[in-house]
Amino acid sequence: MPIVRSPIQRPWEPKSDASRGGRRLTGGRGIAVRCALILVACVLMACGSSPSSGSSPSTSSSPSTPAGSRASAVVTASGRVVQVAAAENFWGSIASQLGGVHGHVVSIITNPNTDPHTYEPTASDARTLAEAQLVIQNGIGYDPWVPKLLAADQGSKVSLDVGALLSLPDGANPHRWYNPTDVQAVIRMMVSDYQALDPKDRAYFSQRAAAFDTVALGPYDAAIASIKAKYSGTPVGASESIFSMLAPALGLQLITPPSFLKAVSEGTDVSVADKETIDNQIRHHLIEIYVYNSQNQIPDIQTQVREATGEHIPVATITETLQPAASTYEAWQTRQLLSIQSALQRANG
Repeated sequence: MPIVRSPIQRPWEPKSDASRGGRRLTGGRGIAVRCALILVACVLMACGSSPSSGSSPSTSSSPSTPAGSRASAVVTASGRVVQVAAAENFWGSIASQLGGVHGHVVSIITNPNTDPHTYEPTASDARTLAEAQLVIQNGIGYDPWVPKLLAADQGSKVSLDVGALLSLPDGANPHRWYNPTDVQAVIRMMVSDYQALDPKDRAYFSQRAAAFDTVALGPYDAAIASIKAKYSGTPVGASESIFSMLAPALGLQLITPPSFLKAVSEGTDVSVADKETIDNQIRHHLIEIYVYNSQNQIPDIQTQVREATGEHIPVATITETLQPAASTYEAWQTRQLLSIQSALQRANG
């Protein structure tokens, strides 16, 4: 069954007219973050874009701030190039592929061992944001350091806030790169921002978007369609809310208590009742596979993985950020989908 998208979801077409929001920082860590922000703010003031009188800094209050007040793409020996900073490499990978030779993308969080929820920005990160024409942030409390740094910037730039683009409130699930429909909305906005910053290469960005959607995302879309066609309605378990974004697209019935998924994602205590519910689901084979984030193996999750393995329930892994770091978004996601599909096949003999 093919993935159905409405016409407005196509990233190269014009739009119709018609948390784990971050683990809590307390004590010394909170003070350290505040000190870091003071340092990076000073760097932004010194090395950011030239200030324009009366202009206000961009924030995450809207999905994408107007580009008209900023110079168009930088002209280099190889042509016009839009300078892009992405807070996370999963969005950066997509932006890089859409930009092609007319986009230069620097992703800030790239280390698979880094927890994005507790990331502390550096002076180098401040310079990266200051020098960018387009800043891509996840929002929804996932990368709160980005709007703080942008607020300290005296320049004017385009800011694509995924949470604001999708009209999501604070506290919503921030892992939108695991939702295929949301990814399409972000692609469309990225292309629009590229075209606004570099209107002379508008057709080029449309061509890149078309190729990305039909060629690069082809195996990804095919894997989603295949799993949904064969395993729709299958009850599954998971370790945290990352998978809450993907399971519905695959037609899978995620029966792990939502409160458990949210607690693990936010780094808060899980309830005894939720753990007992999951133990029961595993012990009585109420789930056919268990999917967990291998980058967040807290003791409770390690116990559940051992229990699932002991009950011969297939286990599949996913990660929060690109793994390996040099992978592309679509290759990373497709590998994980095939792993989930393999686990489902094993569960069904």
